[in-house]
Amino acid sequence: MHAIDEYRPPVPPFTRETAIKKVRLAEDGWNSRDAQRVALAYSLGTKWRNRAEFIEGRDQAREFLSRKWAKELEYRLIKELWAFTDNRIAVRYAYEWRDDSGNWFRSYGNENWEFNEQGLMVNRYASLNDLPITKEERLFHWPEGRRPDDHPGLSELGL
Repeated sequence: MHAIDEYRPPVPPFTRETAIKKVRLAEDGWNSRDAQRVALAYSLGTKWRNRAEFIEGRDQAREFLSRKWAKELEYRLIKELWAFTDNRIAVRYAYEWRDDSGNWFRSYGNENWEFNEQGLMVNRYASLNDLPITKEERLFHWPEGRRPDDHPGLSELGL
């Protein structure tokens, strides 16, 4: 791995502008559903709590993401900045997905992130809940991948 691979701008200390950019980059990455690429945003020793699962290290994060996106089909995510400090960011988010039986869900959550000097996430604490929804109740309609800039965010959707 090259040194450039271990540098993920924007880096701390965050301003409101750079924190918003970091959140959108994270959203874009997760919407790609590319576990290999997304895992590179986390430090080698990253530590996560995701629901009741505890993850340590980039390899476990990549494995988790691969399992997640194999289960959560047609995944669409929106993140929004909640608060930030020098090297920490808090976000709220919602994502929609369906299972392999065709049941739709909207998952709501909050995350607390901590970054090292290179802009890699070292800690990620996520709390979330799944709400069953009908296909007609879906609000996130865009082709797979990055959410278009003109698609409403969480606040605009009243979420």
